[in-house]
Amino acid sequence: MPLPLNARIVVIGGGVVGCSIAYHLAGIGEKDVVLLEKSGLTHGATWHAAGLIGQLRSSRNLTLMMQYSADLFGKLAQETGVATDWKPVGSLRLASSNARWKEIKRAHGQAKAFGLEMELMSANEAHDLFPYMSKDGVVGAAFIPGDGHIDPSGATQAMAKGARNGGVEIYEGVQVTDLVVTEGRIAEVVTDHGTIGCETVVNAAGLWARQVAAFAGISIPAGIVEHQYMVTDKGLNIAANTPTVRDPDKNFYAKPEVGGFVVGGWEKHTKPLPDGIPFSFGRELFPSNFDRFEAIALRAAERVPTLNEIGIQNLINGPIPVSADGEPIMGLAPGIKNFYLACGFTAGIAASGGAGWLVANWIVEGDPGMDLWAFDIRRFGPHHANPRYLAERTVEAYSRYYEIHWPAYELKSARGTRCSPLYDVLKDQGAVYGSKFGWERPNWFAPVGVKAQDEPTFGRANWFEYVGTEHRAVRERVALIDQSSFTKFEIEGPGTLKFLQYLAVNDLDKPPGAAIYTQLCNERGGIEADLTIMRTREQAFYIVTGSGFGVRDGQWILSHMPNDGTVAMRDVTSTRAVINLCGPESRRVLEKVTADDVSNDGFPYMQCREIEIGYAPVFAIRITYVGELGWELHMPQEFSCHVYETLRDAGREFSIANAGYRAIDSLRMEKRYLHWSADMSPDYNPYETGLGFCVALDKGDFLGAEMLAQIKDEGPKQRLCCFLLDPDAIVYGGEAVLRKGRVLGITTSGNYGHTVGKSIAFGYLPVDETANQNFEIDCFGEPVPATRCDTVPYDPQRQRILM
Repeated sequence: MPLPLNARIVVIGGGVVGCSIAYHLAGIGEKDVVLLEKSGLTHGATWHAAGLIGQLRSSRNLTLMMQYSADLFGKLAQETGVATDWKPVGSLRLASSNARWKEIKRAHGQAKAFGLEMELMSANEAHDLFPYMSKDGVVGAAFIPGDGHIDPSGATQAMAKGARNGGVEIYEGVQVTDLVVTEGRIAEVVTDHGTIGCETVVNAAGLWARQVAAFAGISIPAGIVEHQYMVTDKGLNIAANTPTVRDPDKNFYAKPEVGGFVVGGWEKHTKPLPDGIPFSFGRELFPSNFDRFEAIALRAAERVPTLNEIGIQNLINGPIPVSADGEPIMGLAPGIKNFYLACGFTAGIAASGGAGWLVANWIVEGDPGMDLWAFDIRRFGPHHANPRYLAERTVEAYSRYYEIHWPAYELKSARGTRCSPLYDVLKDQGAVYGSKFGWERPNWFAPVGVKAQDEPTFGRANWFEYVGTEHRAVRERVALIDQSSFTKFEIEGPGTLKFLQYLAVNDLDKPPGAAIYTQLCNERGGIEADLTIMRTREQAFYIVTGSGFGVRDGQWILSHMPNDGTVAMRDVTSTRAVINLCGPESRRVLEKVTADDVSNDGFPYMQCREIEIGYAPVFAIRITYVGELGWELHMPQEFSCHVYETLRDAGREFSIANAGYRAIDSLRMEKRYLHWSADMSPDYNPYETGLGFCVALDKGDFLGAEMLAQIKDEGPKQRLCCFLLDPDAIVYGGEAVLRKGRVLGITTSGNYGHTVGKSIAFGYLPVDETANQNFEIDCFGEPVPATRCDTVPYDPQRQRILM
């Protein structure tokens, strides 16, 4: 059958994700859809996948995505008439260490908040469900009855049939050879069987997604590694309701099959394929490598002794996709308005149903319907797609799949990518670095004689005391923080004020020299960005946002920018360093090194201007994210060491200190300062978050104004609240919030406030619950009393900021 000359939507890739997208597009009435597969459906990574379906993930939305998949698999065969071999037998996760048991209990609290059924049980109870296991060393277990396993090929073929039934045309044996980009859009999909004009293209090419994206000039961090699992001989009489089992401490999973098991794990030294694999690769495998797999097989046999008695039928070694952080890649490709990505799925079978549903919504509605930041392509920058970086990170991300997910854990590979000029200066003073968007950032400072290294734990960390010291230095004296990793944009042109007034919810029509804190919202009033905008001239502005949000926020701005040449934006992140001078003595330090007036009257809060420090020109912004008097000092990179040393010398009489990002988090929690992607996102609006004061409804029309006015008039249905807990309580964010045993919500952030002497958590509550003060927060399975704080825990009158 010849290819059509045109199609509204072209989906590239006939694996489980591509077929799911086509199926869901058909389900919402899209008739003009073409799916192209270079060889055969399921060829690539789908056909040799193990097919395990697990639902619990690290956030509510990601869990909803997986729950949707499980629900879909429960009805797919009946709907399409294609057998999928869906077995909802549940999954058993064992804890073979106390640390793992603590992680599982934390996950149990999250499951309660997400509405996912999950049962904690003893080793004996786990053995009753999976009698092949040894109980030796098992501390406890968790059982999720809605999990299971499915035949990947059957699921794919079922969704393909459902798509065809809905009018989708599927072409096998058709290889995409180019994508023609015109004025920022893909106009044509070129194949070895002809060219298709199109309105929208979806890259669901799996193992070949990186090569397909390159046709459009897009570089994505979608890597490939080898993944192995073994299939045992038959001969066991396994009950049909036997659940899948995972023992992450022993780094293996086991899926029951007729008469035997499929056993796999996550090799510590798997082989990456940085150059990808050729398009000619289809339903193929790599030579098996038992030397690499041996460690997994031996530990699996310790837990499931039956494996010592039954032979190995086959050791499968196939390629699987892995992104630079191990999570899928979804969303519009930056720079191309009609090119959607749905690739990098390491657990593609489990995610496929939900991914197809959300991508279809994204295409048709312009929005997936929920915040998917953890999967969003905009979380990555160009350096993530560097082949060497990608090869190192994919191996680490893959190998850590079953590792304990310690709070504040820092990846070890591909480090030292982006460094401030102060990197070595601060390293010599004990800086312990973390990585954010490739930037090396000081997390904390180890005093002389203290090992400058994180020691992972679920309790109070080895750095807790030293972060407390940095915290108190900011509160009581003065400190310096290297924040050069901030993303910085300059935007100017005759249409700039009009454009930014439409984009931002706050009123930016202030005199030059004003600094305005604002959100950028979508049409639903959801918060797409949270940033600070400085008006430097009548039609020139300077925008500062978080280190990891530059691609996202920049693309949001660019996607709404007029194309008449009246507005221009450039990213100046790499040209400017930032030093935060903060604390009650910060003005006295600054006065010693500048001739400019930095008094309260001469340099008020939320103002910005050019000053000189020592010999250096500095753009100073009087602003704070730590709740104290202070300035962000922006300067050309080459002046940063001089400015740092000048301030350091001037601050010695005030016992000036260095501080890192972990102190920032503790300080901002005491002030109820929020973090985008945790405390706010497109799922929340400013009135729910307590940021209604930023919304200038009287300034004229702006993006989201109509919905925000309606929300204000009707009142929000939920509110972000601050909770205070006993100082011994450990909260990180992600814990269930309860009242009288009923789950009301989930915390968004958690930390310890070293000044208030209590643990602090943020979390959303239904409005009718916000009149109450006494709640409980599930901390590792234990309900801990939590008091809702009516005001800000520290300095609610802002006297420290305005001094």
